[in-house]
Amino acid sequence: MTTRTWLLGGLALIVVAGGGWWLRHGAEAPPPITPAAAATPPGVGALGRVDPASRIRKLSAPGGFNVTRIQRVLVAEGDQVREGQLLAEFSDIALKDAAVAQAEAALAEAQATLAKVRAAGRPSEIDAQRARIRNLQATEAINRRDAQRAETLVPSGAGAAAVADRNRAQADAAGAARAEAEAVLETLSHPRPEDLALAEAQVANAAALLAKARADAALSRIFAPIDGTILKLYARAGDPVGSDGLLEMANLERLDVLADVYETDLPRLRLGAEAEVIVPGDPTRYAATVRELGWLVRRTTQAGTDPVAAVDSRTVEVRLTLSEAGRLALLRRSNMQVQVAIRP
Repeated sequence: MTTRTWLLGGLALIVVAGGGWWLRHGAEAPPPITPAAAATPPGVGALGRVDPASRIRKLSAPGGFNVTRIQRVLVAEGDQVREGQLLAEFSDIALKDAAVAQAEAALAEAQATLAKVRAAGRPSEIDAQRARIRNLQATEAINRRDAQRAETLVPSGAGAAAVADRNRAQADAAGAARAEAEAVLETLSHPRPEDLALAEAQVANAAALLAKARADAALSRIFAPIDGTILKLYARAGDPVGSDGLLEMANLERLDVLADVYETDLPRLRLGAEAEVIVPGDPTRYAATVRELGWLVRRTTQAGTDPVAAVDSRTVEVRLTLSEAGRLALLRRSNMQVQVAIRP
């Protein structure tokens, strides 16, 4: 038997032995392949900036650029102010206050005239006029009796016709004077409608002029529109008010992050979603919650650092409420740019 025959026989035995092992072990069903777990959707990342929930209010000259110089500033940066508190006064405030005082005097004069017209006459004048009417009534009655007596004596020759005529004339004159006195009494007791209407119109006009004067005076003052903190003063006493206005203020009791989220990422957001705010140079990540989703798609306003990124990326403003720890940490960093990671 040759060496080749021995090699072939040994190879055949190996094949037969391997086939038997496969029949015993390899025929068993392989373990099932477990499908990969469903991939968790990625979160949403965006650039944002710190923004007070009240928004930053920029206050300027209410009267426009006609009033450009500050007379007094009553607050300093960092001051806490209340809504309606006087913050500053402009240089024309004395002139405006004088106009208010003049308008108040004119209104008081018009109101006094109206009261006089409504009262028509003083009680003493009315009493004197009534006494005059009674006197004229008595005089008229006496003259008429004398005229009648004289007329009865004319036929008998005991009286003259001239005397009777004179008595009748005196009685008529007394009657006319009585009628005039009664008309004056009616005027004193009840004002004429046209006089009353004129006096009321004068009061209304004076009140309107006073309201205008007060509105003009208010334009020489700046009041706080909300409770808040003075963030920045751009002008002080004696300075002109420029394009930056007088000051900026905001309520810092609640801070937000205003993030620019790409429009394609918007379907993956929901109100109440948790997020983290990453502040450059700060190792702490601050918690935040999505509170508002914007209604308008626009070009991004955040300055990115990627030189090849699209400069006209379209984004939606998403407002997130910072946690109390984040608010305290970023209390003096309004408008600071941060990074936002919104969890899926």
